[in-house]
Amino acid sequence: MAASIVHEKPHDAEPQPVSSTTELPQDAPRDSEEEVYSIFSNKAKILIVMTASFAGLFSPLSANIYLPALDTLANELHVTDTLINLTITTYMIFQGLAPAIFGGLADSAGRRPAYIICFTIYIGANIGLALQRNYAALLVLRCLQSTGSSSTIALANAIVADVVTSAERGLYIGYSSAGSVLGPSIGPIIGGILTQYLGWPSTFWFLVICAGLFIIPLIIFLPETARKIVGNGSRSPPRWNLSIHQLLLSRRHSPSSSSSPRPKPTLHLPNPLATLTIIAHKDVSLILLGNSLAFAGYYAATTSITSQFSSIYTFNDIQIGLCFIPVGIGCLVAAYTQGLLADWNFRRHAHRLGLTISKTHRQDLSEFPVERVRTEIVFLMVVVEAVCMIAYGWVLHYETHLAGPLILLFFIGYTSSAVLNIMSVLMVDIYPESPATATAANNLTRCWLGAAATAVILPLIEAVGRGWAFTVVGGVVVLCLPAVAGVWAWGFEWRRERWRREEGGR
Repeated sequence: MAASIVHEKPHDAEPQPVSSTTELPQDAPRDSEEEVYSIFSNKAKILIVMTASFAGLFSPLSANIYLPALDTLANELHVTDTLINLTITTYMIFQGLAPAIFGGLADSAGRRPAYIICFTIYIGANIGLALQRNYAALLVLRCLQSTGSSSTIALANAIVADVVTSAERGLYIGYSSAGSVLGPSIGPIIGGILTQYLGWPSTFWFLVICAGLFIIPLIIFLPETARKIVGNGSRSPPRWNLSIHQLLLSRRHSPSSSSSPRPKPTLHLPNPLATLTIIAHKDVSLILLGNSLAFAGYYAATTSITSQFSSIYTFNDIQIGLCFIPVGIGCLVAAYTQGLLADWNFRRHAHRLGLTISKTHRQDLSEFPVERVRTEIVFLMVVVEAVCMIAYGWVLHYETHLAGPLILLFFIGYTSSAVLNIMSVLMVDIYPESPATATAANNLTRCWLGAAATAVILPLIEAVGRGWAFTVVGGVVVLCLPAVAGVWAWGFEWRRERWRREEGGR
């Protein structure tokens, strides 16, 4: 993170005639009276988004660094595997619940206050986890750890919506999700090494150190981007939204030199019910249902790795951690390739409909079927994920060579992450004014269905065997196809109806 994030403005920063250095498509509007979408330069946008992406790493890192230690913790705390898996389930419940609170806070009070509160809670929870030695404390503190870390993914998507137009949003959502998809691959490796050589408490001390090292530059340099607070970045935010670097710079100038008075700080209590209100809309409910069913399969597969690979291949903690690499790589590849595909499909449809594309001005989506644009590239991913899920169960059942399940885990990671990224972009597209709340609704349903998947997968394997258990999971993944088809067919009309109702109510 660099100090240049704060005050670096490109030549197109002012709403004046655009200079020759502005990176605009040839058919982009050059209306001097139209405000640019964001005053931040491309370099600043990338730095801001990558900072948000790194913050988003902590939620999946915390979830996955813990997985190789499950058997060790069960033995030390004298509890069953099912009870230890309950700490994963409760983590995911709070992973869905917390963003409903902090997403609303981020949309009303700003991204910076939300980040600072989240990381303060997170660091405190990790210190407690490193020091506790009983199951009840482990369960409670894991919930607190999830509360602090899980909102960072919603905040990352919100920051993308703050600074990037719809034309580039697919790629930048891919950038912002890179941290969150990297966690599943590096978390188990780090956790396996630390658990094997330093003991399981070292995993939580590691998270304390990483979070502490990250939050310091965030507090110093990251600018406020929430559009309700700073608009396109040109408005002065309240003092509590300023970075330390901005505060130091402001003291070098006399108060009389300020061109406009600083707004009085206002704070609204977050309303978690706003998230539930979003979920109640027809188009949103189908988007979230399809996304959640697809990702529930991912959670079922990754949760099973520790117990099944330990049983079949007699692996130790480090070896089990290495088995998470393929699924993490699959997620990481999907974050980049699907972002490019989403932006390409957006341009294709825009050109077909005669819509002018701009990377610097707000895109009018009121007459643009963005639901079809996003969802039509999801169908194939869902089918491939379901097939790979079923095959994964049966190669485990027949205890084949290790290469079989690892290859299938790569494709499960790729396809499930592809669905998640594309549907996340769509949620931000249809809720541009409250992207953190919209992403929180996405997290709520995804994590709660994922929690159900983690809770039932091991009992299901014990009841019907590995092959049939993942055949059932594959069938659940297939159920998201009708939901996505509903969004493709009727989502555009439903959104226009909702927007007309909202306009009429103002």
